[in-house]
Amino acid sequence: MVGILSDVGNYRTVNEDSVGYYTDNNIGIYVIADGMGGHNAGEVASKLAVDTILQYFKEKINIEDVKVELECSIKLANEKIHELSEKNNGFEGMGTTVTACIVRDEEVVVANVGDSSCYIIDKNYEIKKVTKDHSLVQQLLDNGSITEEQAISHPNKNIITRALGTNSTVLVDTYKLDLSNIKKIILCSDGLTNDVTPGEMCDIIKKYSNEESCRVLVELSKEKGGRDNISVIVFEGECKDDRYFTWK
Repeated sequence: MVGILSDVGNYRTVNEDSVGYYTDNNIGIYVIADGMGGHNAGEVASKLAVDTILQYFKEKINIEDVKVELECSIKLANEKIHELSEKNNGFEGMGTTVTACIVRDEEVVVANVGDSSCYIIDKNYEIKKVTKDHSLVQQLLDNGSITEEQAISHPNKNIITRALGTNSTVLVDTYKLDLSNIKKIILCSDGLTNDVTPGEMCDIIKKYSNEESCRVLVELSKEKGGRDNISVIVFEGECKDDRYFTWK
């Protein structure tokens, strides 16, 4: 089964994260979004993003190119969020990150805008990050201004450079993966990765079922600070069910 959980965290009063998934006999689509904006605008933006992307695939009869369709669904979500923010003063300037993953046959396509992440656990039982953050800290890392160690506690860690809804158009990054090399796939908001390391994530997912992994990951994040909303989705790679691995 799919493990999926979203928690408000230790300090926030509103959960601006949204999560969701849809599967049928041919395809699985999994989406996580971390909203931003005043009042409840972030919550509105993230929910609209997840709902739009999932509905796009529920209504799609034939999918020839998974990558193209995933990009189209995210761009449609961007248009809806941007239009709503312009029509309603209470939602002005709202936006959201989004990371989505489609699994069909042996093909996996991941797309992201912002700093919500996708990780995989591969056949060698190693965890690897698939997505690249669209953030100020990532830019500083890329140009060599800061180290990986400095990035962990950087004061501007929350500043993102790309989001859904903030402009009429959006650039979407996509990644194609081979399902046969993947044991587990993890989507998470930065509320998890701010406090929980990839190594800790891997150890927990090795030990527990998908559903239980999400609960333990959220609890660990809250124990270590939990200042932001925390969301995580864990689902199978090549196994396609919720059985435990035979870990080496």
